[in-house]
Amino acid sequence: MKSIYVSKQHCAEVLRSVFFALALCSTAGAFAADPAPDTQLIERARKTAVALLDRTQSAAEDLATHALSFLGIYYRRGGQSPESGFDCSGLVRHAALEALGRTLPRTARDMAGVGTEVERDELRPGDLVFFNTLRRTFSHVGIYLGGDKFVHAPSAGGVVRVEDMRESYWLSRYNGARRISMQ
Repeated sequence: MKSIYVSKQHCAEVLRSVFFALALCSTAGAFAADPAPDTQLIERARKTAVALLDRTQSAAEDLATHALSFLGIYYRRGGQSPESGFDCSGLVRHAALEALGRTLPRTARDMAGVGTEVERDELRPGDLVFFNTLRRTFSHVGIYLGGDKFVHAPSAGGVVRVEDMRESYWLSRYNGARRISMQ
């Protein structure tokens, strides 16, 4: 768990810097006529950026944490609840609805069209990760936890569990990731 905490902290610092820079850029017009920057304006931009990041990051982490509450639930093809069992997209869909109030499409393939694409080295907890497990792209989905770990409902006979994306099976089948908006 410590590596996940460090990863979250690192991501938070990088994103705070990015949001702060974007907030400053959006106020650049205010500085054009006056070479001395308005410190109140800068502070307001910083607070806005930090609040936006914290809200987004917190919701994504809630999704990842909530999905972990289903560890051990049996796989069931087409399953969408802890009572009946989950398939991969059923787990993600159920966790997103309960943790975020967000309804996602029913299949992994359709989920792959939601949100924005994320490079593997930019993954954050709560991102959706996709794999080719049935000889077609985007046939499996899980929720990224940090530290190259993800939670998913694997296949018949399995249970919801955490696995490492660096394992050769997952590494060779990785299709990409999406960051869903938290609204």
